Amino acid sequence: MGSILAVDLGTRRIGLAVSDELTGARPLYALSRGDVGKDMDKIAELVRSYQAELVVVGLPLRLGGEKGPEAERAEQFARGLARRVGVPVVTWDERLSTVEAEQLLLQADVSRRKRRELVDALAAVAILRSYLEAHRPPAGDQE
Repeated sequence: MGSILAVDLGTRRIGLAVSDELTGARPLYALSRGDVGKDMDKIAELVRSYQAELVVVGLPLRLGGEKGPEAERAEQFARGLARRVGVPVVTWDERLSTVEAEQLLLQADVSRRKRRELVDALAAVAILRSYLEAHRPPAGDQE
């Protein structure tokens, strides 16, 4: 199976991560948000360069599971991205992924400035790991 690219849509940055056989998911970087079309083009380049077979876009649901304006924007972004990348694009519940990323960085004693640079890419890793765990075949079904 090819790789999976994960996208965490922040208001200022887009966190990016890719699946890998060693760790399951690894951060790439955070892309500063700009023109939506250019952002999608950059993600499409990553899909090609990592030969991704799937893109997972974080869906920022509210804690109760309902959709708000941010979730609607993420779904709209995912639909537009799907038209550009030529591979399936799915949304995935990202509740608490940024919180999880922040906690990891705090535990690692990363400076506040450096945390801002890393948090979005690590949030994409959390989204991707959650997706991979939910789609892992049960033990015994692997060949």
